[in-house]
Amino acid sequence: MKFQVIPVTPYQQNCTLMWCEETKKAAVVDPGGDLDRIEQAVAQQGVELEKILVTHAHLDHVGGVAALAKKLNLPIEGPHKEDQFWIDMLPQQSQMMNFPLADVFEPTRWLEGGEEVTVGKQTIEVRFCPGHTPGHVIFFHRPSKLAIVGDVLFQGSIGRTDFPRGDYDTLIHSIQSQLWPLGDEVQFIPGHGPMSTFGHERQTNPFVADKNLQQ
Repeated sequence: MKFQVIPVTPYQQNCTLMWCEETKKAAVVDPGGDLDRIEQAVAQQGVELEKILVTHAHLDHVGGVAALAKKLNLPIEGPHKEDQFWIDMLPQQSQMMNFPLADVFEPTRWLEGGEEVTVGKQTIEVRFCPGHTPGHVIFFHRPSKLAIVGDVLFQGSIGRTDFPRGDYDTLIHSIQSQLWPLGDEVQFIPGHGPMSTFGHERQTNPFVADKNLQQ
């Protein structure tokens, strides 16, 4: 599995293009906007988009989902159905954040923790990680030890929990129960900012470092 991170929107959200090297089939994760930039990356890598994957339904992650799905006739997989209300609110989110109007969309497939999605011949695990939003999922490619975690975890920080139906304790539990067991060596692409590893965050992240969470 190969990948390219494509920062999009004024929020510099990390949209990820990932593809199967054998088949050149690709998925785009969280196309929040700037679709021309995403399509340019697809062309430069010489891959074929076969689906859209979504971690959660905040505007900077899904603002381009409906338009891209319609233009290229792509299925949409994710997030978890608990984020339905965020999808329904996309027009209001657009207005509030002064973004271009984002159309509401209906996922082809809602995702549950423990399920799998495919990209070409590659299998990617789905983990349910609520807290930042109630329907947040993350994607984990075990062979390459790579996770795409949306706004659950960042280098040196964690996702905000002051949005509707966000919950701090739930987010911390998601990180400890769903991310850490994957292994310290796992690299992750956060929703914003630079990549890191789970091991590094367990040592240094002030919110979730092991030493700070010990009872």
